[in-house]
Amino acid sequence: MDFDEILRSLPHAFPFRVIDRILDIEKGKRATALKNVSMDEPYFQGHFPKEPSLPGVLILEAMAQTGGLAFESSFEKREEGIPALASIEAFRVKKGVIPGDQLIIEAEVLRIFSNLAKVKVLAKVGEETVAEGTLVLAKNPAH
Repeated sequence: MDFDEILRSLPHAFPFRVIDRILDIEKGKRATALKNVSMDEPYFQGHFPKEPSLPGVLILEAMAQTGGLAFESSFEKREEGIPALASIEAFRVKKGVIPGDQLIIEAEVLRIFSNLAKVKVLAKVGEETVAEGTLVLAKNPAH
């Protein structure tokens, strides 16, 4: 499965498909994705017009989508389910992300148990960590 096929496996559509590209994936173990932050994105009209900043909740969503792709890559068949965010064990935004930044999201599957996965996530701009956390993703039946 190539990266375009993996990205197409996300059930999200605009404007909720937050990640733009899969840079790397190791089946069932980890994934790295890219989010280009563009001033053209609609939420910048209100968050904050004079000093635009990517909302933390969208950074979290990008991390959950990347973690979901890492978890989903462990499934034998797509019909086994679609990963969804079940809980946030830890999440911290350390620095703002602004238009023009390239957000690199890394997700590492720490443990898979039953229909859940614990995933460590990290978001960087350049070499600087801007957000990090641990998420629990649940495998929901595919529709």
